[in-house]
Amino acid sequence: MNLDDKSVKQLRRLILFTIVILIALWNYAIIFGWIRFAFGIIFPFLLGGAIAFVLNVPMTFLEEKIFHNKYLKEKKAAKKLARPVSLVLTIAIVIGVIVLVMFIVIPELAETILSLGRTIRMFIPDAQRFLEDLFKDNSEVSRWLNSLNLNLDQLLNRAMVFVQTGAGDVLNSTFTAIGSIVSGLTTFVIAFVFSCYVLLQKEKLKVQVEKVMYAFMPEKRVGWCLEVCTLTAKSFSSFLTGQCVEALILGFMFFIVMTVINMPYALLVAVLIAFTALIPIFGAFIGCVIGAFLILMVDPLKALIFVIVFLVLQQIEGNLIYPKVVGASVGLPSIWVLAAVTIGGNVMGIVGMLIFIPIVSVVYTLFRTSVYRRLKKQNRDLRTGAELDEDAGGKPEKNEK
Repeated sequence: MNLDDKSVKQLRRLILFTIVILIALWNYAIIFGWIRFAFGIIFPFLLGGAIAFVLNVPMTFLEEKIFHNKYLKEKKAAKKLARPVSLVLTIAIVIGVIVLVMFIVIPELAETILSLGRTIRMFIPDAQRFLEDLFKDNSEVSRWLNSLNLNLDQLLNRAMVFVQTGAGDVLNSTFTAIGSIVSGLTTFVIAFVFSCYVLLQKEKLKVQVEKVMYAFMPEKRVGWCLEVCTLTAKSFSSFLTGQCVEALILGFMFFIVMTVINMPYALLVAVLIAFTALIPIFGAFIGCVIGAFLILMVDPLKALIFVIVFLVLQQIEGNLIYPKVVGASVGLPSIWVLAAVTIGGNVMGIVGMLIFIPIVSVVYTLFRTSVYRRLKKQNRDLRTGAELDEDAGGKPEKNEK
């Protein structure tokens, strides 16, 4: 069999690729070590890109609303200052929201912890007496409950002894903890500076990336990649906006309802549920468990009422608000939103829940486009019955016998 030069080159590449794969599989521990080392180096820049992507949503909104009006649009000074001012305003708003939440939550949380300690002191004896009365006819359970000595002071003393005996281990790990904190702060500072640079120079970076792609890739492939990247960015931005709006709506709903029915910890629980609701669909249940526990320490009946209120509001949020706000924002049907959250949670936990909805939205859009393109090539009518009736100007006429 005679082989031309092109076939020989392809065969050499295939043999070389096979050898590289075999070496990598044989030394997989070393390869994974290199990958872990490389990931540690580029992680600050990946984190900076994520921060830039999140901050770009409000920054773009402020830039369009403030500097793209008819009064400032034609001024050169406004054009130069539009991006830096919008970025500074975005950072100030984010920091302001964090500080405001801290001022709301921390005092409320401190008061909650103090009252929780007092409540537990009264709750344990009452609970023990309640159980004794409940199982007084059962001699074995009664003897076991009487043998329990739930003395809170004694429990606290035991906890202090445990802390003191473990003080040496804590002291030994102090320097490790300090090193981790310093490393984390350094990583965050590098990521934040990098994100600011990306936001200030995003158009220039986009042009540079396109030049590299056109230099090393076919033009048709570059167009497809740019289309996918644009669709991905749009889906993630829409999902982020919709998720924040949905969490804000849910938090306000809980605060209003809990205030009206005179529930304790209304503001704290509402803020907590709003933050946990950033985790799609299942996040609010985390806030429900914590809120129900806090209210249980004050009044068990109100805790039961809170759980009922939560289930009602969760049904409203899950069936009306979330599919309309988040599902519509990413162009994904409700059933696929639920599927994306479930699969993402099983694969990557909370992070998977956050990123799988826009990813599935991109895949869904690309697959739908491919299906319609193939059907169009087959000259099939893609319209449904309702669309045909609408194009005909009304209901179709019945066939006459």
